[in-house]
Amino acid sequence: MSLMIATPGQTIGPFYGYALPFERGDELVPPQSPGSIRFHGTVTDGDGKPVPDAMLEIWQADADGEISRSPGSLHRDGWTFTGFGRASTDDAGHFSFTTVQPGPTEPGKAPFIMVTVFGRGLLNRLFTRAYVPGDGVANDPLLQSLPEERRNTLIAERDEQGLRFDIRLQGEDETVFLRYPGHE
Repeated sequence: MSLMIATPGQTIGPFYGYALPFERGDELVPPQSPGSIRFHGTVTDGDGKPVPDAMLEIWQADADGEISRSPGSLHRDGWTFTGFGRASTDDAGHFSFTTVQPGPTEPGKAPFIMVTVFGRGLLNRLFTRAYVPGDGVANDPLLQSLPEERRNTLIAERDEQGLRFDIRLQGEDETVFLRYPGHE
């Protein structure tokens, strides 16, 4: 009798619900804090169907454009803004974070939230940015390097709660994903 061992392709999760979520991981600031907003959206696949088991991580500057250097990004003490959050999508593919609108990290640059998407069928995580709509996006070097018809996939929309940013994993209006040095 031969023993059949699962290959890596057969053991890919998602296993996110088991080990990666942490208490209040979606709250970069406590809800109802002065200046708090909701950063939310839906993750969909190439057919436009919701992805119910994705996980997103975000990193961002604070409202003044300062990048946090505080240790312990998984610890929520109610006072320290670490600029890091993690949330899973629900059955409708929706995700939500409580945070602050980031400020520009340099004068004249567009403020944005960095987003990483993990999900079933993705052997590597996907990186993108959610730009805050406003004057700075017109001069942003990364946005200007993209074809005009693709730029809108990186710009969040304002709504009554804060910022909405929908992520389309492939197909028509696919979100622009980024590659960083050293990332395969």
